[in-house]
Amino acid sequence: MTLSDLQIQGQRALVRVDFNVPLDSAHHITDDTRIRRAIPTIQALLDGGASVVLMSHLGRPKGPDAGLSLKHLVGRISELLGTDVAFASDCVGDAALDVTQQLKPGEVALLENLRFHPEEKAGDEFFAGQLAENGDVYVNDAFGTAHRAHASTAVIAKFFPEDKAFGLLMHNEIEALNKVLATPAKPLLAIIGGAKVSSKLTILENLVDRVDRLIVGGGMAYTFVKAQGGAIGTSLVEDDMLDKAKRILEKAQAAGTELLLPQDTLCADDFSAEANTAIHPTHAIPDDWMGLDIGPKTRKAFVQTVLESRTILWNGPMGVFEMDVFAGGTNDVAEALAKVTAEHDAFTLIGGGDSVAAIHKAGLASAVSYVSTGGGAMLEVLEGKVLPGIAAIQD
Repeated sequence: MTLSDLQIQGQRALVRVDFNVPLDSAHHITDDTRIRRAIPTIQALLDGGASVVLMSHLGRPKGPDAGLSLKHLVGRISELLGTDVAFASDCVGDAALDVTQQLKPGEVALLENLRFHPEEKAGDEFFAGQLAENGDVYVNDAFGTAHRAHASTAVIAKFFPEDKAFGLLMHNEIEALNKVLATPAKPLLAIIGGAKVSSKLTILENLVDRVDRLIVGGGMAYTFVKAQGGAIGTSLVEDDMLDKAKRILEKAQAAGTELLLPQDTLCADDFSAEANTAIHPTHAIPDDWMGLDIGPKTRKAFVQTVLESRTILWNGPMGVFEMDVFAGGTNDVAEALAKVTAEHDAFTLIGGGDSVAAIHKAGLASAVSYVSTGGGAMLEVLEGKVLPGIAAIQD
């Protein structure tokens, strides 16, 4: 169900957005990406003759918290939409209804922080019904919270059995994941990085026999190297994951999936941007050295693998990219993704907080096919899970 399936003329569209944006100490928005990504859905509804009621959470309040009030967002939303946005001091009850029931087509209102009420995270059905009173149709455009079975993301949909749909952002997220998981152009490559195998184990297990090639980089690579009998110095390792790493290696071999690990590593004698550095074979890192980025041979090999692929999923950096001295491998992968997108029309999907941060830091977010807005939600899809926020619309 998409917006085109809804009758919205003269209706109040109740839209779950993800406006969980960072604020500074003065309550100014420091990154409005999530708001900007929701604007096309809001504008489409307004253009279709609807009024729009926006609802979101912000932060992790334990109850009403002035510092986490969505009123801090009203000015920026109004600016982006080019129209004044009304604000309701609560998301349910008279304080909300007094605002939302007065809306005329073309007008927009924002409800107060959903998580000021514990019933939101609890998925309380009565609370969901109270929220539903603020709209005639329901639109879920919050992919970043689609993995939560909260009142506003999943339970509320049952109060709109026919009048519910995905917003444009949610639709685009689902389409992007389908291009990787359901209908990929071959060869299909997954690049999985980050610190720990334990945080990506289910993803690796779900993808290893579905992709043609699998690159494992970042800190998690050293657990795989140690599982193969390599010496990794003081590099990050999860000894309780060694058997699971072996199982993934065996599963890859049985499936005919090429699993690539770093051949060489940029090592340091301390976890510091000012540390001494040296290149060592990844399977032979000296005792007092730790791997903090992939080495030059690996960078070349990984880039070549990206350029030979036609569908690529990237989740997780290749090293400690926050320190410029250890960002080379991550930046090389980012540049290769941009190049294969432009020159070979490959589909490149970037997802997960650190990967998104890395592609933005490299200045290449607009040069890849799609940058996902949902870290945790995307990870659960890659693990093979059905997201409650998606299932509630499809039901």
